[in-house]
Amino acid sequence: MAAPTTRRTRFVCISDTHNAAPGGPFKLPKGDVLIHAGDMTNQGSFKELQRAVNWIEEADFECKLIIAGNHDITLDSDFYSQYGQYFHNQDLQDPEKCQELFTNSSSITWLRHEAAVVRLTSPDGPRTTFRIFGSPLSPTNGMWAFGYGLEEAHNIWDRIPLDSDIVLTHTPAKYHRDETSTRRAAGCEALRTALWRIRPRLAICGHVHEGRGVERVLWDLDNPNIKFKEASAEPWVDPGLGNKKMSLVDLSVRGGSPLKNDGSIGTWRLERDEDGSQRPSFVPYHPTMPMADASTPKSRKRTASRSPHRQNVVERALSCVATGLLAVPPEALPLATLGQGGLPPSKRCDLEALSGRIGRRETCIINAAIMASSYPHGVGGKKYNKPIVVDIDLPVWDE
Repeated sequence: MAAPTTRRTRFVCISDTHNAAPGGPFKLPKGDVLIHAGDMTNQGSFKELQRAVNWIEEADFECKLIIAGNHDITLDSDFYSQYGQYFHNQDLQDPEKCQELFTNSSSITWLRHEAAVVRLTSPDGPRTTFRIFGSPLSPTNGMWAFGYGLEEAHNIWDRIPLDSDIVLTHTPAKYHRDETSTRRAAGCEALRTALWRIRPRLAICGHVHEGRGVERVLWDLDNPNIKFKEASAEPWVDPGLGNKKMSLVDLSVRGGSPLKNDGSIGTWRLERDEDGSQRPSFVPYHPTMPMADASTPKSRKRTASRSPHRQNVVERALSCVATGLLAVPPEALPLATLGQGGLPPSKRCDLEALSGRIGRRETCIINAAIMASSYPHGVGGKKYNKPIVVDIDLPVWDE
C-alpha cells in the first residue's frame, strides 16, 4: 500500500493563559489549528470565560480545539455543585450558562474527555486530517476541578483510543515537562504508560507552568523485559527565547528532522485453532469514527472561524471513549504483557499496542503553558511565555 500524501500543518499551542489574551502578554502567530490545553481563567466565572471565548472566537484559525483545566471550575458541574460556594460565595455562577458559552460557539471545539476526528476543509489550508483525544483531568491537588485519585488513573487513561494522532491533556505525563519550582515531578505516571501504548504524534499539555517546553520521546518497542520503556528523550532548544522569533518546533520533512511516527494503525483479533488454542490474526483497519458529512447535526459540525476573511469549515465527529477501539475485547488482553515490547505476533509482547503499529516510534511532548510563573508569582509579578508553534506533516484527506 502506497504511503498517504502528507502536507505540512501548523499548530499553535497554548495553555494556562489565566485570563491573559493575545495583544496583552502574548501574541498568537498565524497557523492552521489553535490548541488550548486548559486553565483559560483563574476561577471560571462567567465573565472570565466569556472573555476567553471572545478572543478564541476572534482568533483567525481554521480549527480551534480546547479543553478545560482545573481552574475553569464552572465547567466541572459536579465539582462546582459541591465547592462553588468557596470560590464565588458572594456571586454563585450558573455552570450551565458557563458551559453554553462553548457548546453554543460555532467556531470552538470543546473536548470533554472524548475523541474527535478533524478534517481541515478550507481550499486555502492544508486539507489534512487527524484524530485527537482531549481531556481536562489532572491528579487531585488541593480543591480544584477535574481532579482524580491515583487509584483511578489507569482506568482513566487506558481508555484513550489507540488511533489518536494527538493526545491533549491538562496534566503532563510523569517526568515529561512536569517539573515544578520545587523540583517535584507533578505529572501522571498512568498517562505516561498510556502514551507508550498509543504513541501519538503529539502529546500537548500544560498545568505545570515551570514545565513549559518540548521533548521528543523515542519509545523502546523492542525490549521484552522492561515495560513502557523509553529509548531517549531529546530536549528542545527554544529558538524564540529572548528574541522576537517564534518558539517553533519543526517536525516536518522540510525542517530536516521529521518525527519518527507514521500514524500507522493496526488491528488484530484472537482466532481459535482446531485444538482450541488462541492465536493472533491481523485484520484490515476499518475506522470506527466516521468523518462528519453534510448531514452531520449542527452540534457536531463547526464553522471554524467567525472572521469575515475566513469562511472555512472543520468537519469533526465525536466518538465514545472505549478501550475496544481496535476490535479486541479488553478481557482478551493479557495484563501481563501490557506495555511489553517485542515483535508481533509473539504473545509475549503487547499485541494490541504493537501489531501493525511499529511505525509509531516517537512522540513530541509539548507543555504549552503561557503563564511562566506560579502563584504568588514572586519578585516582578506574573511572567509569560510565548505560544509554541509546531509544524508537522499530516495525511491529506482528499487525495
